Amino acid sequence: MGFKDIAKNAAYHEAASLLGLSPGISHHFVVNVMNGPYDFGTWSKVSGLSVNWDVCEYRTGSTGNGCWVFPGNTKYERVKLSRAACFDSQTVQEWLAETSRSVTPLSGAIVMCDSRNLPILSWDLKQFFPCGWAITDFEAGSASHVAIETLTIAHTGFLGDEVMA
Repeated sequence: MGFKDIAKNAAYHEAASLLGLSPGISHHFVVNVMNGPYDFGTWSKVSGLSVNWDVCEYRTGSTGNGCWVFPGNTKYERVKLSRAACFDSQTVQEWLAETSRSVTPLSGAIVMCDSRNLPILSWDLKQFFPCGWAITDFEAGSASHVAIETLTIAHTGFLGDEVMA
């Protein structure tokens, strides 16, 4: 689902909201791929959108016991996307199979949308690829059990702070 689909669905969700109907969630996440043929659909949970910096310390000989502190290398956590297994899960499986044969990092965005499907925030991920996938155990006898798939992706950043030569 891309931005065009989000915009198309916004009118529907606005009408549903006016009628007192609720999609049942306050936020969901869409993964938009910029340089690939994939549409990964909507996800209900995202974790790992975080960044940390190494701390570099420099102690000069003239400051006694004092030291200078500088930000060092930027480190990004792996991002985990989770949702109930659905038709879009097949697209993820195709991407996993293709990546097993030949790794081609993708770039794209994770977009947080509100209950009316309108974009709120986005994180532009650079050079991402899958580094894990899992699905919960299947239990046919339980009507309340939903199979949840989790996709883990590694990336080179979302701050746009890379140095251009």
